[in-house]
Amino acid sequence: MSQYDDNENSNQNKATDITNNDESFEILDISATSSIDDTLLDTFYHRDTLLPVMVATLDYIDKQINSGLVLPYFADIDVELWQEKAKSLDIYITDETEGRELNLEARGKDYATNILSYPSDLPAAIIGLMPTLALGELIICHDVIVREAAEQEKTVAQHISHLLTHGVLHLLGFDHELGQAEQDEMEQFEIEVLAGLNLPNPYL
Repeated sequence: MSQYDDNENSNQNKATDITNNDESFEILDISATSSIDDTLLDTFYHRDTLLPVMVATLDYIDKQINSGLVLPYFADIDVELWQEKAKSLDIYITDETEGRELNLEARGKDYATNILSYPSDLPAAIIGLMPTLALGELIICHDVIVREAAEQEKTVAQHISHLLTHGVLHLLGFDHELGQAEQDEMEQFEIEVLAGLNLPNPYL
């Protein structure tokens, strides 16, 4: 859930609020701070661009669940319930100034990072009653993504796709900072999801 001040929400440009027919996602809500213009949103963060990445990530995870994978943040949710419920996700695009503030507030680190993940953290009993399963919110700092893409010699679109997959995995409870085994697992998930989208290995 969002950790930025509700007063800042009034300054956002609402980019997308959709109900789509895909089985995985019912709602993908995309918004941005006022410094992010509509042209940039349409170029990099249009729902038709982001949705396939989200769906591919969840489809991949569903296959892993069928093979015994347990989702750390949803371990108490019945597998069938998890798989049958449509998911909802909020994405917020920000600039480097606000990104730095949010990272300092959330993680105590005084710099803007590429993506922040805010899991929904809802009890299993509540999720069972809700029409959609809220995954949480991803906050993307576009300035950082552009800079990193240039440094890593990849396109901005490729880097966004990678970070979206990375962020969704965080929302499910996977954390590369817990140790080498967790990092290896998370990176392998990302590589395989992106390969399914015909995107290159982001770690090469």
